Amino acid sequence: MKDLKYYFAILLLSGLSLPVFAQTDTTATAAEDDWEDIDWDMFDDVEYADEATKTYCSSKIFGISPLQFISIGYDFQGSYTGSFSELGEYQDGETVDQTDHQINSTDGLRIIANIPVLSRNDLVIQLGANIWNMAYRFENPDQLTDPLAQALAERGLRTMGLNTTIFKPFNDRHFLLFQGSADLSGNYSIPEFQSLRYLRYSAAAIFGWRPNDYLQWGVGLARTYRVGELNYIPVVLYNWTSRKEKWGAEVLFPARAHMRYNFSPRSMAFFGYELEGQSYRIQELSESDISQEIRRGEMRWRMMYQRQLTGFIWVSAQAGYRIDWSFNADGLPNDGQEFFRGFFGEQSYSMLNSLTNPFYANVSINLVSP
Repeated sequence: MKDLKYYFAILLLSGLSLPVFAQTDTTATAAEDDWEDIDWDMFDDVEYADEATKTYCSSKIFGISPLQFISIGYDFQGSYTGSFSELGEYQDGETVDQTDHQINSTDGLRIIANIPVLSRNDLVIQLGANIWNMAYRFENPDQLTDPLAQALAERGLRTMGLNTTIFKPFNDRHFLLFQGSADLSGNYSIPEFQSLRYLRYSAAAIFGWRPNDYLQWGVGLARTYRVGELNYIPVVLYNWTSRKEKWGAEVLFPARAHMRYNFSPRSMAFFGYELEGQSYRIQELSESDISQEIRRGEMRWRMMYQRQLTGFIWVSAQAGYRIDWSFNADGLPNDGQEFFRGFFGEQSYSMLNSLTNPFYANVSINLVSP
């Protein structure tokens, strides 16, 4: 839009200039006679418009992957084993009896939308929504007796959420980036939503620097469920592109980190990882005063490829190895009141569960930003 306004302004100025150059000046002699009568001192205090115009840094750098406005994707995990304990009180790392279950696959649809609602040089605000579904394909599902396995086989897990991203540049080098989200996660079905009291909130604030068009970095703090349970952690933003715009990095540590290779502005490959997770309420295990929530967290090492199909339509494909970070459960008191365990908390888990690690794949069609 800025480029469009810029070219429009050039055309407009050019159009206004054409009559001046096209006409013959019949008053040149009279005009020359008036030069001696001009009071040149009146122009001493004139300021150029550019001197008073404040410039702001962009939210992007050269070569970076395009922002996805709308994404529709399918996620698939191969065969693995799930081992679940009974409900109780356990310390992390404690040896417990678990029931093993063969899970042939886990798959589901992922829909993401991020829509700019305000886009100015000095402020960008974006609102988004997401729906993720995971269906667990157990071997011999009719023979399951474990309550958690039955719940996962019958309803799977899903997340629905809203989010916002705010980019506020202060000048041509410094900016503030804020991200916030509210997610409703559990094994509820779409017609039967669970209560909004089980919403889980995440947020991150980063103060950053953009010294040039090839580098953007910042530091901040996040409240996150990326590895399942509530955590407060420092975060580092680092986006970089080489001067030849072939190599680059896109990092929001520790949530994700990727090296990027640009075959062209419309074709790029990535290698890295992403942490993924949320806290999921299991209705069949919860009671009137205790909400049982699976603290699902995983690390995905992956290769990705993104390519333009036509216009603003891109395709993205990724494949890699999913590593289980956490699948334990917490019993949240007062019907879902969250707590922070941290590094030194002594709260016990209500279940100790584990998953083996399969290969996974993901493919999506995306509407991206210009």
